Order: sequence, then structure tokens, then C-alpha cells
Amino acid sequence: MNKYMRMVLFGLIVWLVPFILSFAFVDRQGNFTIDETFFKSIMVVTGALVGVVLAVRYFRDVETGYVNEGITLGVIWLVVNLALDLVMVSGGFFQMTVVQYFTDIGMRYLVMPIYTMGMGYALMQRTS
Repeated sequence: MNKYMRMVLFGLIVWLVPFILSFAFVDRQGNFTIDETFFKSIMVVTGALVGVVLAVRYFRDVETGYVNEGITLGVIWLVVNLALDLVMVSGGFFQMTVVQYFTDIGMRYLVMPIYTMGMGYALMQRTS
């Protein structure tokens, strides 16, 4: 599989796992069944766990250009996750405006390029 397709596929998985898990904590009317802050913490931790596992898996096949690969991977994941969420916001699935979305959820996705670049940098340091 093409490396960019793999990056996009992994980005979809990083988004999909917390999304599916979220159904366990929201009722049919869209209300949280647990404290909202706790729900958001679960989503952030789940996304980070899935993201790190998939980033480690991705970097197993990288032999050079670790930092550039980390930047590319993180940016692709950021774009994929923001795009999928914005489809949900514009479709009315999330009951919020785009501005509310970015202040409440969207900014959290910046962690993706941070940890993928960090992994790339660590691998570069290890191999030099």
C-alpha cells in the first residue's frame, strides 16, 4: 500500500476508534451519560493511545527521513480528523457551531503532529 494511503487509513482509524467508543457514553437524545469533562478526558486519552500505537506501527517501516515522515504523518492525521469532525459539525451531528467546535475539540488535534514529530526526532537522534 502507498505510504500516503497508509497515513490516511491510520488517520481514519485514529478518528474512528474514539468516535465509536463515544456511543457508549451518549444516549439516543445526544446527552452524556457520564460527566462531560470525564467524557472528554476519555476521548483524549483514547485518541492518544490509538494514535501512538499507530504511529509506532507506521515508523516500523520508515528507514530514513524520520522527522519529515513525522511531520507529514501528523499533518495528514490532523487534516483527516478535522475534516471528519467538520463534516459532523456541518451535518448537525455535533450540536455546536464551527467556532465552538474549534475551541472545544478542534485544538486538541494539534497533539497529533506534536507526538509524530517527536517520534521522528527521537528516531533521528537514535540513528545518528
